[in-house]
Amino acid sequence: MKLSQTGMGTVKLNNIDERYPGQSILLQTGQLVQYGAGLFGYNTVPLLVRRKVEQIIVETLNKYGCIEVLLPTLQPDTIWKNSGRYDHYVDNGTMLITESNKGTFCLAPTGEEAMLEFLREKLRSYKNLPVTYYQIGEKFRNEIRTRGYMLRGKAFPMLDAYSFDMNEEGMVKSYQNLRTAFLEIFKKLEMKVIPIVADNGDMGGKKSEEFMLISDQGEDKILYDETTGIGLNKEVLEKENYEEYLKEEYGIEDISNFKEIRTMELGHIFQLETRYSEIMNGKYIDKDGKEALYYMGCYGIGVSRTVAALYEQCLINDPKWGPCGFSLSETIAPYKVQIIPKMDNEEKVKLANEVYSKLKQEGIGTILDDRENLNIGVKIKDCKVLGTPYLVVLGDKTEGDSLELENTKTGEKQRVTLKGLIQKFK
Repeated sequence: MKLSQTGMGTVKLNNIDERYPGQSILLQTGQLVQYGAGLFGYNTVPLLVRRKVEQIIVETLNKYGCIEVLLPTLQPDTIWKNSGRYDHYVDNGTMLITESNKGTFCLAPTGEEAMLEFLREKLRSYKNLPVTYYQIGEKFRNEIRTRGYMLRGKAFPMLDAYSFDMNEEGMVKSYQNLRTAFLEIFKKLEMKVIPIVADNGDMGGKKSEEFMLISDQGEDKILYDETTGIGLNKEVLEKENYEEYLKEEYGIEDISNFKEIRTMELGHIFQLETRYSEIMNGKYIDKDGKEALYYMGCYGIGVSRTVAALYEQCLINDPKWGPCGFSLSETIAPYKVQIIPKMDNEEKVKLANEVYSKLKQEGIGTILDDRENLNIGVKIKDCKVLGTPYLVVLGDKTEGDSLELENTKTGEKQRVTLKGLIQKFK
């Protein structure tokens, strides 16, 4: 990518949000565009980061035997009335609806109803079970209090998966399979996420766990035992039989060592049992030729919320300037290296274009800062704003085929040849 083609100018960062500095920088530099409360447009780099997160989710879930589909986000109100959740979502203002001469339609806040409709005729026999389907699509919730920018928006991409089994034993097995997959997804994203005991709330069902990132920016406070690595949502303690519930479902007998910490929820998984199957008549024919209800599980990861958390996690805090940009990990960075030539030196510009072309040919994500009338210091600052993990400056000190490669996170520098540079990123 050539920066001259992106329309990117230089922006002086001012009044950065102390609570969410990473997203504040994205907004000030035009990498995110806010259309209204909880509504955001993505510029190139954050969009590619989002796609990388989605790619990791897809590859991992496919590895664990899940099947990808895509359902409409605009849905007729009838399927929601069939489940009995239409009035609840409309009355509390969560669901966005539109009325037309063709009927009333909803923008889906979640996907249980649509998935059951999708699979009703496909999973008619016990021979089709067990199975887990998933999608990554836009969800819509008319949040009254949007906060944390992308951490709680009105429109957001989400991974939602649904397992279908013949009995409770199968449901638990599918639940554990997805639990393991989620932990692998967050490990690949280099995010220290812990599953904690949670309340099923409006979703109903048997048990659930939230996947929490330990973060001072989080709006959730949980109880956590550092020794065992076990955590629980304080809402669980509001249950009348919480001690019995914790012991029976999670093996927790003593919470005296648990301490309160602040976290950010990135995912949630549920054992739903037959709640939605009963409501929406979700049945299959068992081995005895009789109708039986699906045992379901549902599993979600907030994709945009995960992207926001990654940017906050990769923030660069300069000792002098404070929050000034990012150094995205190589795992998620769409562009690995940024080339910054001295534009009034024809030899350096020619070399920069040669390096850029070679790296592109090798499939290595590269940014060439070919903008005119900007000094190298300003361009280095912009490199950090874009989150590129490495930069190569081609200035007066550059000689021969030796390139200086700098790690934008640590400031560590090393001399490499073009061949060495290619080998490093290949």
